[in-house]
Amino acid sequence: MAGAPEAADRADGEGPRSVHSGQLGGDRHRRARWKTVLRHDVPASLVVFLVAVPLSLGIALASGAPIVAGVVAAVVGGIVAGALGGSRLQVSGPAAGLTVVMAETIAEFGWAVTCAITVCAGLLQIMFGLSRVARAALAIAPAIVHGMLAGIGVTLVLGQLHVILGGAPQSSAIDNLAELPGQIAGHHDTAAVIGIATIAVLLLWPRLPRPVTRIPAPLAAITMVTVVAVLADVSVARVELPGDLLAIGFLPELPSSGWFDFGLAVVTIALIASVETLLSAVAVDRMHTGPRANLNRELVGQGAANMTSGALGGLPVTGVIVRSSTNVAAGARTRASAVLHGMWVLLFTVALVELIQSIPLAALAGLLTYVGAKLVNLRTVRTVRGHGDLPLYFVTLLGVVTIDLLTGVLIGVALSLVLMLRRTMWSGIQVIDQGEHHRIVVEGVLTFLSVPRLSAVLGAIPPDRTVRLELVVDYLDHAAFDCLSGWQHGYERAGGTVVIDEIGHPWYGNGRSRSPTVRRQEAKRVQPRWLAPWSEWMAQEHGMDIPEQRHRPLHRGTSEFQWRTAPLVRDTLMRLASEQTPHTLFITCSDARLVPNVITTSGPGDLFTVRNIGNFVPVSSGCHDGVDRSVGAAVEYAVAVLKVREIVVCGHSSCGAMTAILSRDGDRLPAVRQWLSHGEPSVRRWREGPPVLLEGEAPEAQADALALHNVLQQLDHLRADPAVAEAERAGRLVLTGMYFDVGAAQVYLLDSGTGVFQPAGVRAG
Repeated sequence: MAGAPEAADRADGEGPRSVHSGQLGGDRHRRARWKTVLRHDVPASLVVFLVAVPLSLGIALASGAPIVAGVVAAVVGGIVAGALGGSRLQVSGPAAGLTVVMAETIAEFGWAVTCAITVCAGLLQIMFGLSRVARAALAIAPAIVHGMLAGIGVTLVLGQLHVILGGAPQSSAIDNLAELPGQIAGHHDTAAVIGIATIAVLLLWPRLPRPVTRIPAPLAAITMVTVVAVLADVSVARVELPGDLLAIGFLPELPSSGWFDFGLAVVTIALIASVETLLSAVAVDRMHTGPRANLNRELVGQGAANMTSGALGGLPVTGVIVRSSTNVAAGARTRASAVLHGMWVLLFTVALVELIQSIPLAALAGLLTYVGAKLVNLRTVRTVRGHGDLPLYFVTLLGVVTIDLLTGVLIGVALSLVLMLRRTMWSGIQVIDQGEHHRIVVEGVLTFLSVPRLSAVLGAIPPDRTVRLELVVDYLDHAAFDCLSGWQHGYERAGGTVVIDEIGHPWYGNGRSRSPTVRRQEAKRVQPRWLAPWSEWMAQEHGMDIPEQRHRPLHRGTSEFQWRTAPLVRDTLMRLASEQTPHTLFITCSDARLVPNVITTSGPGDLFTVRNIGNFVPVSSGCHDGVDRSVGAAVEYAVAVLKVREIVVCGHSSCGAMTAILSRDGDRLPAVRQWLSHGEPSVRRWREGPPVLLEGEAPEAQADALALHNVLQQLDHLRADPAVAEAERAGRLVLTGMYFDVGAAQVYLLDSGTGVFQPAGVRAG
């Protein structure tokens, strides 16, 4: 935890001051901080306090703990966790996520021992934080967490419905469900009306006008129902608090026996509280743009709060997403809001104890029923389903509801490991029958587990055919290699033809050359085919020496396109079949090393490309009699018809055209000599003008320096075109200078303000 307090201070705007900043600067900083607290944090803390009080009382009721335990946890969570934690905007307190396990713990151990369990769980959380394992808890699959919350929600609803209907909750969710029909059909008293009225207010409140809904819905519902109950003088069970909250008298006690169960309860509460806290902290980080949470410090702060809460007779404390999201939405800026909310809870519950004791228990049960139902989020279910984790979600939910929370989560974790193993070991095998040719595509991880199915597929292929076996595998073990190698040799001896096409890492190829690799890192990295030159990826092929294509590389390349690329781009090309709408006219050199779509990460339909030796835009001059009109025609068509939004002129390093102009190597080639005369204005610009800088320095090679001047000169030629000039003035068109350093694989863009070529992604004019 070294440095954590300092980091937290900086997160609150209390960063270290320079010794030279002076007293005036320190005073100004303190005034600004107090202004922020008074303007933003105090109002936000009052809003969170109004939400926290009814929820804390209701959670204590649902847990079977003394009602005052919820108040103690809210106070301690706000002040201790708020001050010591690593998330500046997270608000802590008793959480609905622990109600089920707390109810079971209290029923088994009694309240005094449960307080001791809370203290020990807090100590364990501090150890978690000091050992820096906080991020490891995030490895739990989101589907398990959401399933756990949904299970808690279902359990809450099933239990609190009995309270609303005038009865008492049973010992388990299954018993609650079994007894619910009889409870619904039975006699209902005033408590049912109060509970249903509370739920109705909670459901209708968000639909009211905005000025009204600024009051938190839980506070509005509990207040309205309580006022009506007091005015009507109805006889219902109400909240009971000690006459003097400051003299609670609860002291934690260690058990006389059953130490294993005691330890298991400690670990359970510590783990659940830690996971819920960490997930809440991550969610809060996504709600604001300030400093991120220090998760390890957050666990230390939560542990300290739980030790304090347990020692004072309070419920366990966690980071609570309901209060935290309210805190962010209310405009909080620093951790002062969470601390102040705890102070308000203490102040007002002590001062207004008589008012709190007027709240009907059925109203709190209605609030908890509403909160529990909100935990079963249908949008989350759709998201989980989209990721293929719906079984994980429902298994965890059912485990929490039918057994207990810890067992349900453990079952979910076990299932997630099984699913992970299945997905890791899975290999997709697809057979495509093309008459005399068979194509077999194998994807994923190919291990001994897949050998039975692979053998069956390969054994079913008719003899004397040409079989193309495409291996797109992340790993291939010895058993799978033996299966493939043995089948290939046997099939070829019987008169068939086998072509092994290995995409990516050459697992099979290494096996055939008797140099298998255990891990991918031990082998040379393989470039994707669409990036590597044909000669390189063809050299990596094994078993693909097709005589008629040996000296015709484009034939092999077009076959590769039809096999692998065409199915991927067919839908896109189908949409583009009737028209093209490129966004950029790209003028560049004919050099084979320059691939526009690669250096711009673009695809079909994006670039209207013009390539010529030297990336010239010819204009009339005294250098030659005629002017090549092909580039001008392309510019005119791109601007007037295609309505491109950008024109790029791209030069590059080691340009043969620039070298030929300087050395006059093209004099022996009449057509080349005539074309290179279009570069003479660029040569004059280079010789007479100031140097053009590439990332602050002029290139050492003269040809590269000339290539930069040439880009600027061609941009001037473009601006001399009336159609281009008019479109640029109207803001419909942008002209961009680009330079590609071939050896460094670095793209540079011209900063129009400074005239310097800067690395792409840093600054482009």
